[in-house]
Amino acid sequence: MASSDPAADAARHAFRELMDAKGHAVENARAAVAGLEAAFTAGTLTRTPLLGQMLMDLMQALEQDEGQKLGGKSAEAARFILRAVSRELDNA
Repeated sequence: MASSDPAADAARHAFRELMDAKGHAVENARAAVAGLEAAFTAGTLTRTPLLGQMLMDLMQALEQDEGQKLGGKSAEAARFILRAVSRELDNA
């Protein structure tokens, strides 16, 4: 069952703002995930199994070696997965 209190709504809104923010998609994705992780830890949102899988996929897309720059494929993957996470957040 989805969380429907003001704190959950605020966490969803904050995620979506970061997802749509100007700047590099990879950095925005990392910030958005950090906010979600904080909301999960605080119990504000519930990590659904699908959200958990999506976030694992996203972190894999954002993985990089020391000094390596993430390019277009990582940014495009981040945008794609973030949109899917945004849709699933309505169930969190």
